[in-house]
Amino acid sequence: MANVTLTINGKEVTVPAGTRVLDAAREAGFFIPTFCHDPEIPGYGGCRICVVNVKGARSLMASCVTEATNGMVVETESPDVVEARKTILELLLANHPMDCLTCDKNGDCRLQDYAYRYGVGQSSFKGEKHSYPLDNSNPYITRDLNKCILCGRCVRTCAQVEDRQVIDFAYRGFQTKVAPAMDTSLAESICVSCARCVAVCPVGALTYTNLAGKGRTYEIAKKQVTCSFCESGCQFDLNYKGDKVIGVTAKAPGQGRPLCLKGRLGMELRYSDQPLAPMLKKDGEFVEVSWPEALELEDVLAKLKELEK
Repeated sequence: MANVTLTINGKEVTVPAGTRVLDAAREAGFFIPTFCHDPEIPGYGGCRICVVNVKGARSLMASCVTEATNGMVVETESPDVVEARKTILELLLANHPMDCLTCDKNGDCRLQDYAYRYGVGQSSFKGEKHSYPLDNSNPYITRDLNKCILCGRCVRTCAQVEDRQVIDFAYRGFQTKVAPAMDTSLAESICVSCARCVAVCPVGALTYTNLAGKGRTYEIAKKQVTCSFCESGCQFDLNYKGDKVIGVTAKAPGQGRPLCLKGRLGMELRYSDQPLAPMLKKDGEFVEVSWPEALELEDVLAKLKELEK
């Protein structure tokens, strides 16, 4: 494949043709913030926080969808770029709860990180704010739409799995939000609690219910493990507080395969020091079930008992 050479912040960079400016800059060691960009599903270009200055362009360019070309001259932190990013952050903060001190994503939130980096402490834009009720109907995933920045990463990762596509953008304008069909609660939807959406959410809009209040991000260490319940090899993180595993979180699905609740529950039972009782949906309601039923091992266990006789 042919290469192209461009200049980023005064540094010559050579990359394969077709490489996005975002990837070229990051490979060269330059920081560019992103919200909506998902390396597994590139080419969205919705949030515009990744804009850069390309010499000769009529306006700032979204680096996640702009291909690098020969002779291109790019600045990633020019005054106009920084000003644009600050404005975008202010627009997001205008309708975002300022409860970072008690948010479970405090310390692991991209909006917080970028606001700190660019010195945006509050928004100069005033107006109506959302007051959506907390959706904790699902025993595994908590949704706080007041914290949603509409980056769409959850929508796109859910849509990658055939026959799921549980959530999408609903309504228009200021009323736009991410919701299941007919704007129901997550428990009423066809969501299978795989947590792909939680794994990619850059803010505190989607969190794990079982980890709420169990520790601040700086108190939790993570160790990656591979699920062995099937051949897909999905990745999970063991969340340690001290020497105890307080929960298991999804990291990345196996190539071409979805995450599944059974795999995560299996990792919880295997590694967590105090795993919570599993719950499955029956007749439209979540009910507590035994671990053999949750992991679909009842027949296997019955067979083993027969063999032991």
